[in-house]
Amino acid sequence: MTMNKLRILFICFLPLVSVAQSPVSNRLSAGVDLGAGFAKEQISPSLTYYQLLHVTKQKFLSVGWTATFRTNYASNVDYTTAPANLTRGGKTGFNALGAPIVPANLDTLRMASASGTSLNFGVRAQIHIKFLEIGASADILGLALGKNRVGQYLSSTGKFVAGQTAAGADSLARFTGANVNQTAKPTIANLQLLGDNSIGTLATEVYARVLLGQRLGVKVGYQWLTSEYTTSVKNTVDGNNRFRNRAGLTYVALTFPVY
Repeated sequence: MTMNKLRILFICFLPLVSVAQSPVSNRLSAGVDLGAGFAKEQISPSLTYYQLLHVTKQKFLSVGWTATFRTNYASNVDYTTAPANLTRGGKTGFNALGAPIVPANLDTLRMASASGTSLNFGVRAQIHIKFLEIGASADILGLALGKNRVGQYLSSTGKFVAGQTAAGADSLARFTGANVNQTAKPTIANLQLLGDNSIGTLATEVYARVLLGQRLGVKVGYQWLTSEYTTSVKNTVDGNNRFRNRAGLTYVALTFPVY
């Protein structure tokens, strides 16, 4: 009876052993990047897990996915109108006289202090040459969180609903005087839709990594980080309450390959 049980266990585990030794498993690699991006009055620490599939032999070309936990801290930074239909003025091209259409006036949300935390999933591609890896990655979708901050809403023509009159009609006020101070928090949803169509906090990077061994590498790169705030009130003139900042950051990290 004991021998029969051993045979059954062997048969059950045989497929798992086969998968572990299959060529597919040898074509996968994974690791963790622990680093930070730096710019003037801005820092963005991040922790990224990545998994790659080696498309070619010798790992020359690999593609895969990433999961990035990122925080971002900035001081004295301007966020401008985010929605694409407003940044393009609702139109593109040239007018009847052949002159380019001028985009609508963009409002500004000036933040003395800004911060946010995000978790994004993205894609990555890289090439491998001996001890050097060169690649690029981009966030695709995720979520962002952060506490309310106070920013200065700079708009010469903007209005917001400040209350209601005795008759029940909306009472509008301009973003002037004490009204320039408005609360805002990071936009919750992150979605890569390219250019001004994108929503939320997203990063794209290019990098080079030097492998110091099988379990350690040094990575340097450049990141394009987009962060976004949503104000607690809307500008009734254009219906906007989303504001975006784009920053370029020098990025350094340590890489810890997992397999």
